[in-house]
Amino acid sequence: MAVSASVQLPDGRSLALDEHGYLTDWTAWDGAVAEALARVDGMELTEAHWQVIELLRDYYRQYEIAPPMRALVGALKRRRPDLASSRVLYRLFPEGPARQASRYAGLPIPVSCI
Repeated sequence: MAVSASVQLPDGRSLALDEHGYLTDWTAWDGAVAEALARVDGMELTEAHWQVIELLRDYYRQYEIAPPMRALVGALKRRRPDLASSRVLYRLFPEGPARQASRYAGLPIPVSCI
C-alpha cells in the first residue's frame, strides 16, 4: 500500500494519516473515511466488513486499544458467529484483519502490527 499524508473524502475533507496510513485522530472517523481508505486498496466494503469495523470501534471505545486477533474472533462469536474465524476475516481483510480492519475503522495501528 502506498501511504499518502492524507485521505481525501468525497465531501472535500482531507484527514491526516500517519506514516502507516492510519488516521492521526480516530475521533475524526466516519463511514466515508472507511470507504475512502478501502477504495485506495481497491476494495468495496460489504455488510460483513461493516460488522467487523463497528465491532472494532466498539472495542476501542471500551478498552482504548485495538483488539488482538483472538479477542476479535471471540467478540465476533457473540455478535456475528458466521464471521468468527480467522479464515473468514482474512478473506474480508486480506492484508490482515487486525491491520487492515483497524485502518478502515480509523483506529491507531495495532501494537501487534508495529
